[in-house]
Amino acid sequence: MHWTSGQRYLAEFLGTFGLLVSVSGAALLSLNVDPGTLAPDARVMLISFSLGLGVLGMIYAFGDLSGAHFNPAVTVGMWLTGRTKPVDAALYILAQVAGGVVGLAAVVGVAHGSPTLWNAVTSSGVAFASQGYSGNGAPYLVSVGSVFLLEVVLTFLLVTVILFATRTDSFARNLAPVGIALTLVMTNLVAIPIDGASVNPARSFAPALLSAWFSGDHWAIQQVWLFWLAPIVGGAIAALVELALRPKA
Repeated sequence: MHWTSGQRYLAEFLGTFGLLVSVSGAALLSLNVDPGTLAPDARVMLISFSLGLGVLGMIYAFGDLSGAHFNPAVTVGMWLTGRTKPVDAALYILAQVAGGVVGLAAVVGVAHGSPTLWNAVTSSGVAFASQGYSGNGAPYLVSVGSVFLLEVVLTFLLVTVILFATRTDSFARNLAPVGIALTLVMTNLVAIPIDGASVNPARSFAPALLSAWFSGDHWAIQQVWLFWLAPIVGGAIAALVELALRPKA
């Protein structure tokens, strides 16, 4: 089958929309649950598995259309390995960012319908479940260097799994969506207690932008540069590894 460029860009928009609804829906709407009935470690698992299951569904829905990147770091990795054209890569990233913003806006719209939940979502430091490091009023207590290293390493692992599992010669190609989703769950289980877990610039940009717009909380937008740079570095390293380990003719 052949899909037009517009259809592929729309698939990336919708897939990233679904990703943000999955992760921010679990992160923000769970604030409506009595804290005494949902322990912090249970909430970490809730967010991680909601994201993983949501992305699994989006991959099965749109993987044949666009390759199911849903993440600028993945698109950079695909571009560097020659599996995505430069123009497509740029427009994929634009579609992903737009889809992420609209997806989070949908969740924020739901939260706005409950005064109690809205107060929790917009309270100081929450910033629509943004990722961050210590400083600038952020609730995180980990240094910028540690967060940068964590995001590089975890994004490297995620993009490596994606690049290898989706190769045409991969024995695990048919199960690639499951492996990708489970790896994404792992990255969130590891990183949520440290920096909120990004490994995806589109995931971090949406809450940083909307929290500055709606709640006046600006620490996230000041720190979002890290959650663009570190995942892209991790994705680029994964691309170099994939190129180095390609079979020789």
